Amino acid sequence: MTVVAVTGASGKAGRAVVRDLSEHGYEVRAIDIAPAPADLGVDVLIADLTDYGQAMQSLDGCDTVVHLANIPAPGRKPDAVTFNTNITMNYAVFTAAVHLRADRVVWASSETTLGLPFDTPPRYAPIDEAHYPYPTTAYALSKVASETIAEQIAAWSGLPFIALRLSNIHAVPDYAKVPGYWADPRSRRWNAWGYIDERDVALACRLALTADVAGAMYGPAVRRPARRGLPPDRGTQAAVDLRDPALDRQGAGGTRLRAPALLARRGQAGLAITPTEECVGATTMVTAVVMTPRTFTICAPGSPGPLPDGRTG
Repeated sequence: MTVVAVTGASGKAGRAVVRDLSEHGYEVRAIDIAPAPADLGVDVLIADLTDYGQAMQSLDGCDTVVHLANIPAPGRKPDAVTFNTNITMNYAVFTAAVHLRADRVVWASSETTLGLPFDTPPRYAPIDEAHYPYPTTAYALSKVASETIAEQIAAWSGLPFIALRLSNIHAVPDYAKVPGYWADPRSRRWNAWGYIDERDVALACRLALTADVAGAMYGPAVRRPARRGLPPDRGTQAAVDLRDPALDRQGAGGTRLRAPALLARRGQAGLAITPTEECVGATTMVTAVVMTPRTFTICAPGSPGPLPDGRTG
């Protein structure tokens, strides 16, 4: 049985990932600095992952790593604490995974690397991967720096690093707040009205564990026309479809939606996973993007209407 270390296991994304991996036959080693919630289903190893020795011992014996632990947003701690904690932790976990010969690292970067919160207006809209890097907070800068760290360590070691630029994560109870956004659309302007469901985070992490990224190269998965002076996307090669057919959904008006519709194409220096062309035009509030050599991009498109379980995407 594959043993997966999940850091940040007590957090919102971590709980969803632990549940999903356990339900799909993985043995999970849950790691966090915070105690486990009562309903997690596995014990949590309490560890401070900014300490390299603790990171090494925590990951020892695991086949692969899903690294979700970090200070999760700007404003939670003083800027210097946020930046130093995140990059120190990420370096410790990344290098521990290399030294312990893990298969790969799937880790949580952030939508903020693209410019969020948009107190400083974006260069253009809708936002895509070409808007990177555009950090406007110490938190976002910690994620941009960590993406660079991952890229360089991947080049040194050959270990794949898969970074998920996760948007505002919603659990089921969070959807009760959504109608309150409608009266003032500006209330969600800070992140361009984006979010991702915790179940789609879990799915993205699980698919990333088995994505064929060995020897992969980077390139966008779909062609988009030039806009605001940007060139059209370059051509790509050898598509790898990572869609889970069981998650095809019935959208408004009978439209068949695939969410997350994950299509990987190989280009020049990493692996890119983005929405398939039929989903690009959908009303999208779900964004989870990825990047960099030996990492890839995952985007989970939303739906134009409500889903049977109450989600809108």
